[in-house]
Amino acid sequence: MVVPLLTVTLPCAIHGATLSQSKQLTLQCTNHQDILQGSFITLRRSLILSSFVSTCVFPTLSSYAKTKTKNPYDEKRLLQQNKRIQQENNAPEGFPNFIREGFEVKVVAPDNYTKSDSGLIYRDFEVGKGDCPKDGQQVTFHYVGYNESGRRIDSTYLQGSPARIRMGTKALVPGFEEGIRDMRPGGKRRIIIPPELGPPVGPSTFFSSKQFEVFDVELLSIQNCERRTIAFYSDVVCN
Repeated sequence: MVVPLLTVTLPCAIHGATLSQSKQLTLQCTNHQDILQGSFITLRRSLILSSFVSTCVFPTLSSYAKTKTKNPYDEKRLLQQNKRIQQENNAPEGFPNFIREGFEVKVVAPDNYTKSDSGLIYRDFEVGKGDCPKDGQQVTFHYVGYNESGRRIDSTYLQGSPARIRMGTKALVPGFEEGIRDMRPGGKRRIIIPPELGPPVGPSTFFSSKQFEVFDVELLSIQNCERRTIAFYSDVVCN
């Protein structure tokens, strides 16, 4: 580092001075030179120290600006991994695959699946007959629920009795209610529910994290309901 030089003119050469005056001036000049030299050395050390601190103690950020290169998104590897896990969990035939990397998920399903504007994905195995359920009506249905790995998490078949829910009462997961709203009695459908249409996350639910859910649903029947009031007692009866 180049240290700038300081040029200072001292009154050390005064023509016409007497011998005693000359000695006195010489002594004063010497003292001024010593002071200047000491100041110059102190300044030089300060500049060198400043240069050392800026270059050695606090290195430039360019060496820390290098980010770790992210591996390319290996869809094939993740797809094979999901297939292997689903096979170990005895997932049903034709079960959709999920390529997940962090919070990014891609659903791999055959072309015979339909995707709605809300993000719900479904496939009809049997259409059924009759009218679709309306708000206020009760639906009776069987279902089997799976997670992304194809593991079964719940089943009304294993419980031995179907589920009964009134439509329009927000008693169902939003994606589930949307999935059965246009079904007909006797129909069988597979519903793939995205996280934004799924249940809330917590210990009281089947899921500990936001993920896709898959339900195989069989709609058994639709019943009309009416409110019945007897004295101070009121309830809803569905036939």
